[in-house]
Amino acid sequence: FVPIAKIVGSVGRYQDFTRTFLPRTNVNQERWARVDTAMNSLEGVPPIELFKIGDVYFVRDGNHRISVARANGSTHIEAYVTEVKTDVPLTIDDFTRDQWLIKAEHADFLAETHLNELRPDADISFTEPGRYEILLRHIEVHRYLHNEQIPLDQPHLAMDWEQAVTSWYDTVYMPVIKAIREYHILDHFPERTEADLYLWIVYHRERLAQHYGLAPLSPEEAVFTFAETHSELPLERGLQAIRQGLHRTFWDDEVPLGLTEEEFLALRARHAAGEVSLAEAEERRASDTQTSS
Repeated sequence: FVPIAKIVGSVGRYQDFTRTFLPRTNVNQERWARVDTAMNSLEGVPPIELFKIGDVYFVRDGNHRISVARANGSTHIEAYVTEVKTDVPLTIDDFTRDQWLIKAEHADFLAETHLNELRPDADISFTEPGRYEILLRHIEVHRYLHNEQIPLDQPHLAMDWEQAVTSWYDTVYMPVIKAIREYHILDHFPERTEADLYLWIVYHRERLAQHYGLAPLSPEEAVFTFAETHSELPLERGLQAIRQGLHRTFWDDEVPLGLTEEEFLALRARHAAGEVSLAEAEERRASDTQTSS
């Protein structure tokens, strides 16, 4: 017997029943009533069929029987269970705030990068879906920028995919994470993760680069300027507004908050010398790919 509360979805019949297996308007009411009668008869009904993934279940056959059982106050139901193995376990709590989708995307990311094998201590987790795809693009651009510098007569120096994954993790991702930890930035963002902040900081860095014509900020510069202008704590938001007002008064937005004038001029000089931002590199890679195809 399986706890009905752990049956969280259905294979192919999601439009007929709600998340709690209440019948929608398009459900055949006569059939539902027949199942109700059969389940309360002496003969009963055969067990339902379920897939088990992690700690939760999906219905293969038996949606009406679950719906009737729940309506009748049952907490458990007899079932044939087929267990599906997965590298990313699911629990009942994962079916809130899109956690099940995030876990599925995480599994795809690991299958694509093998980061869990290449860097066993890596822990990249997000609170919102759609983020792992962005990381894959970052790795591709990192590989592109490296291979772009390889002399034509030394193709053996080009990065393959696995080398790009480890190089990105070691030299791009982790330096930002270490800066986040050093400045205790996560304390200002309750219920967020280091990976969430990594993407926010990268986005912040790209906006600065595009607006001011800068080379990419160092991890420390990116984290510090981000911390100066963002927070999810009410008190911090008030202090930020004051600092930003003073900054506009004295600097007229010519230099981003959190950078010294010397740092700002150095970043602008590096960009003028040819150092590109992530967005510029991604555009160049896309153009080269289109040309070569």
